[in-house]
Amino acid sequence: MEENKLFKSGFVSIVGMPNMGKSTLMNAMVGERLSIVTSKAQTTRHRIMGIISGNDFQIVYSDTPGLLEPAYELQKNMMGFVNASLEDADIILYVVDVFQKPEIAPWIESIKKREKPIIIVINKIDIATQDILVLEQEWKLILGTPHCISLSALTKEKTGDLFDLVLGNLPFHPPYFDNEQLTDKPERFFAAEFVREAIFVQYKKEIPYCCEVVVTEYKEKEGITVIKALIYVERESQKGIVIGTAGAEIKKLGIESRKSLEEFIGNKVFLELSVKVEQNWRKMQNSLQKFGYKNK
Repeated sequence: MEENKLFKSGFVSIVGMPNMGKSTLMNAMVGERLSIVTSKAQTTRHRIMGIISGNDFQIVYSDTPGLLEPAYELQKNMMGFVNASLEDADIILYVVDVFQKPEIAPWIESIKKREKPIIIVINKIDIATQDILVLEQEWKLILGTPHCISLSALTKEKTGDLFDLVLGNLPFHPPYFDNEQLTDKPERFFAAEFVREAIFVQYKKEIPYCCEVVVTEYKEKEGITVIKALIYVERESQKGIVIGTAGAEIKKLGIESRKSLEEFIGNKVFLELSVKVEQNWRKMQNSLQKFGYKNK
């Protein structure tokens, strides 16, 4: 038990406004593609943990939905995941990018009141044109923290510096998870997420936001993984768009989703997709609970 006195372990909450690169950052820090990433805002809807373990440490990162003022029930539940992550946090990573103007937002005061170490992460320095040192000083003043790292989650430039800073602020505590565990989510969850990622990439306007994916079957067979998934939409007209003329769009979606799934699982995948209407599911708590949006 003596070694536990030297062991560091804790929860690191990654928060920030939409499209700051939070999911890309977690994937870079964990070294695996756990969170889906697209150019569209509000891609992340759940709290997703990514766990890295060493001989004397364990860091549990939490990727979270982008901070916003919720307009309907789904967004309220998404912000519930953010709050749960902040409640558990030993360290808070507040992620901005080089284009975000340093200013006080409503949630900043709430984050500061939690009295946890805050590390400001200024992302996307690979495409920066302004003075990063000035940005760092302004953000430090706003959040009242001495900790700030400017990096590129995409190229992984200076992510090693962030790891060192996180490790330095991590509390002494035994590990929370088994050494080999990479995440808290089951494979079914990631199967649904990779289909949803492909939806965000393929479709335009409101379609990605009105879609939810539920895996109804996940079976490992010799040499192949069989996955069946239902794509829920809110209206019949949306169902027609997702399927496309003579099924062309959903066929394309299946091809793209399968590529990501085979890369993630490391096995051949048979993927069957179908579409179902669930009226106004984003506004209905019973639908949201069925889809796994459960908060404390």
